[in-house]
Amino acid sequence: MKRFDYGNPYPSTRIPVFARNVVSTSHPLAAQAGLRMLHQGGNAVDAAIATAAVMTLVEPVSNGLGSDAFCILWDGQQLHGLNSSGCAPAGWTPEYFRRKHGADARTPPMRGMDSVTVPGAVGAWAALSERFGKLPFADLMVPAIEVAERGYLIPPVVQQKWAAATPILHDQPGFAQSFMPWGRAPEVGELFRFPAAARALRAIGQTRGEAFYRGEIAEALARFSAANGGSLTTADLANWKPEWVKPVSKDYHGYTLHEIPPNGQGIAALIALGILSNFDIASMAIDSAQAQHLQIEAMKLAFADVYRYVSEPSSMTVTPEQMLDDAYLASRAKLIDMHRAQDFQAGNPVKGGTIYLTAADESGMMVSFIQSNYMGFGSGCVEPEFGISLQNRGHGFSLADGSPNQVAPGKRPFHTIIPGFLTQDGQPVMSFGVMGGNMQPQGHMQTLVRMIDHHQNPQAACDAPRWRFNAGLNINVESAMSPAVVDGLRGMGHEIDVINDSYQDFGAGQFIWRMGDPKTEGYVIASDPRRDGLAAGW
Repeated sequence: MKRFDYGNPYPSTRIPVFARNVVSTSHPLAAQAGLRMLHQGGNAVDAAIATAAVMTLVEPVSNGLGSDAFCILWDGQQLHGLNSSGCAPAGWTPEYFRRKHGADARTPPMRGMDSVTVPGAVGAWAALSERFGKLPFADLMVPAIEVAERGYLIPPVVQQKWAAATPILHDQPGFAQSFMPWGRAPEVGELFRFPAAARALRAIGQTRGEAFYRGEIAEALARFSAANGGSLTTADLANWKPEWVKPVSKDYHGYTLHEIPPNGQGIAALIALGILSNFDIASMAIDSAQAQHLQIEAMKLAFADVYRYVSEPSSMTVTPEQMLDDAYLASRAKLIDMHRAQDFQAGNPVKGGTIYLTAADESGMMVSFIQSNYMGFGSGCVEPEFGISLQNRGHGFSLADGSPNQVAPGKRPFHTIIPGFLTQDGQPVMSFGVMGGNMQPQGHMQTLVRMIDHHQNPQAACDAPRWRFNAGLNINVESAMSPAVVDGLRGMGHEIDVINDSYQDFGAGQFIWRMGDPKTEGYVIASDPRRDGLAAGW
């Protein structure tokens, strides 16, 4: 059991929570839905699914029934990975988009039906329940159905982003009908109901997800797509299925970090930590400009390779193993100048709006689960009969010839959402994640360095001010970061924007750290104060 420093030098509204059966996510009603399943005799997988279903309702800016999902879980004996990201419709080719959106288009559009790939979240729920769940699948949908029918009061952080999205998306098909019930976004504390989603959740529960991919919901989605210029068909939905995968991993200072392999960006966190392994970062003051500079530069090097090489595995020109090779990462580490910020290019590793939740139970099962509609409210398109808010992951494809991420029928796009899992000597230590676009691997690295190298407890590591690399020499930093650190980074050449918007710019984390035998000692859990969340347990 790791001995943390339980002091917290950062302003926070949260404290670490200790319990044997735990759920942590970014809305209290969702966390309580997970605990409800545990009280009913379910396990951590049951809790995670119920939590995820409620999250589609209470944080619709970030996810919905038309989202994608990924999961890493410890079943009590071994680690499993699930890639439940959707693929391109059969009609999608570069020519399709150039014909519809102009010969100079570089990517599929950001919004609308031509940004929608097959949704994978519901498939993830069904696959996890079938393989690892204990309770009847229909029971897992009950809390979400209740929330959809009775409604809930809108919390502050969600309302802020909801209001920001409505001017952009109000003309997208189905959006205003579903998410502007008064002709505007809800206000904080107003009651929001979503009866259409309740209909969908009932059908999903009764058919173990089959209605979504091969039944009445699939037919409604195909009709909606055709009526609004899309190409998603019942065949696209019926032919898709989630994929069980082996997580990719990298050792770091006595621990092993595990991530979902490409087409996701989790490998960026592994690359960055592999580079940091070549430095004695523990000897640096935790919140010093020197320590932050080193992490920023390692992250830049990681993204340079990820953006160049990562796509669906069948299209990659290098392997994850080559990208994570110790000698290669040591050579990349040598490029870092400890006194100057740089704009790195990709190397040559060839030799010759997301929600996150985590749950664990006293049997030792631990679940790291993430689902997302990509940008706020995704495509903006909402099928009205069943309230299916569709993601816009298709925007992650490229139309460029020669790109490993070029769009093709049935192909998965580059993905940003990444659940994380930490082990030590083959045994589970922590299920965790940090939401928010390309902030996710950056958040993984920053919080792990704090916990592993500097012994900060999970809540303190979560509360600490963060930075976010954008491109070139530009980074954002939270307004809570010390002015002396900001000045020190600027002196090294970093171009810094200080931002006071934590929702997306700096992510939001949830952490469950195993303290020992879960039957006797349990876990310590943390929830990010940047969201409306809750770490709950019993």
